[in-house]
Amino acid sequence: MSAEDARHRAESSEARAAAVSGIQELMRRKEEIEAQIKANYDVLESQKGIGMNEPLVDCEGYPRADVDLYQVRTARHNIICLQTDHKAVMKQVEEALHQLHARDKEKQARDVAEAQEEARSRSLGSNSPALPQAFAKVNSISPGSPASIAGLQVDDEIVEFGSVNTQNFQSLQNVGSVVQHSEGKPLNVTVIRRGEKQQLRLTPMRWAGKGLLGCNIIPLQR
Repeated sequence: MSAEDARHRAESSEARAAAVSGIQELMRRKEEIEAQIKANYDVLESQKGIGMNEPLVDCEGYPRADVDLYQVRTARHNIICLQTDHKAVMKQVEEALHQLHARDKEKQARDVAEAQEEARSRSLGSNSPALPQAFAKVNSISPGSPASIAGLQVDDEIVEFGSVNTQNFQSLQNVGSVVQHSEGKPLNVTVIRRGEKQQLRLTPMRWAGKGLLGCNIIPLQR
């Protein structure tokens, strides 16, 4: 992860923490308002169970003497104001939750994209280039021979031998021809050894054994 990505993650975490804290504060305010609404309804209940809409005058049009009109009017007024406040707070809570959900969804999408990019980068970094196809294999080498001196080993798979390669190889006669025409001249030989490509310099020459190489090569069947 880059320093820039780390900074963005830190800022995102801080922003989310602030949003959660804001929502918690709104919820506390909501609970306070609800408690105040209940307390005012309790006041109405204590006044002969009068509610929000019962008349405060008797059948003759005079103020009721059985209730505290001031307490009832004050409680009703408080309830109306508190219900308005409650509605506003609930709207704020809804908007804050929506924003938090949108932020979390955006973060989740960003995390998925970063994970995919990291996996892709790791895959590209771990995949080495495809090895070229070999056309022949070394199955024996004589000690002290030119092939042995050049570093050729048994089971080396040959992908290039002088001018012979996978594209133009037809038979071992191609290799034999190159060897005969290159006596005393170094040849570039490319082999695959234990899954890795190796570059060698092999000089065909006369030595104590047979031939100019001192190794045996067999064609690979592909």
